Amino acid sequence: MKTLLNILKYALLLSVSGLLMWYAVQGQDLSSIGRHVREANYSWLIITMILSALGYFSRAYRWKMQLDATKHKAPFWDVYHAMMVGYLANMVLPRMGEVIRCSILQRTSKVPVQVALGTVVTERVIDVLVLLGLLGGTLLLDFNTFWSFVTDKVLGGRYDALARNRTPLLVAGGIALLLLLGLGYALFRNLERLRQNKLFNKAVVFAKGLLAGVFSVLKLEHKGLFLFHTFFTWLVYYLMDYLAFRCFPATYSLDMKAGLAVLTFGAFGMAAPVAGGIGPFHVMVQGILLAYGISKEAGIAYALVVHGSQTLLVVLMGGISFITSMVKSGRTLRQVAAEPALAVTTDVE
Repeated sequence: MKTLLNILKYALLLSVSGLLMWYAVQGQDLSSIGRHVREANYSWLIITMILSALGYFSRAYRWKMQLDATKHKAPFWDVYHAMMVGYLANMVLPRMGEVIRCSILQRTSKVPVQVALGTVVTERVIDVLVLLGLLGGTLLLDFNTFWSFVTDKVLGGRYDALARNRTPLLVAGGIALLLLLGLGYALFRNLERLRQNKLFNKAVVFAKGLLAGVFSVLKLEHKGLFLFHTFFTWLVYYLMDYLAFRCFPATYSLDMKAGLAVLTFGAFGMAAPVAGGIGPFHVMVQGILLAYGISKEAGIAYALVVHGSQTLLVVLMGGISFITSMVKSGRTLRQVAAEPALAVTTDVE
């Protein structure tokens, strides 16, 4: 039954990706999309892939700094290989890459999964904060462009109706608040009973290890270096998107503000819980380029080429890291795939 549910879940996510890709290309001239892809200057794309590789190394070093702060030190290459395997896994199993990379690191460097997962949670929180900052900066720098696009192209005549009728939003917010209060009250009333439950106690132990990883950022020895790698990683992401404009005649003249917009909204697309961001990324990037006057055909061609090149890079780097990690840990592919769910319940010694 569990296997069937997993199959249905991934089939649903794959269907969502397929529907979004269909939405991105439906009604368009496929020959025009193909022409844009053929006319691309791929020398710029090679530069973006080199930058992306540097970004992965920087991100791995930042993760190592977090792990070192928990007193569970791991060699850089073990951290890097585990991270790349996680990215590779996310292309097939959405959001499972985070658990898989922590499981692999436990096998290669004896870092408890709970602690490693806590550092990943912190990493994601930091990324969300950076992304929200980028969103704010993007809107401030080019507010008129986005406002016109949203009101004219996205909402159309529905904008005035939405502005007048806020009742559905208020009702939904009230229901969510009541559910949250009810859950809190139920937990408070049954706290003593929960403390006698073995599963609950294991969850508490796991949570303690998770929190140790989450708060690792407060114990960093070199906070300035951590901030530098955070800045460098996102700078690399920005340069990748901006330099990729040079690949296509249609996007060649877009300015740095457009690059920031593509980075921001493309990142939201990649964060969607589908394999490799396929579908959401393409729709978001195509939509934001449309706001800057780029045709849908040119926009989807840009998204396909950029996403495809990064996917190829992750497959190459992640594949090498996967083989290296398996050889070092002495595990097989089947064992690695079967263990993450069990590993996260292991108590911290």
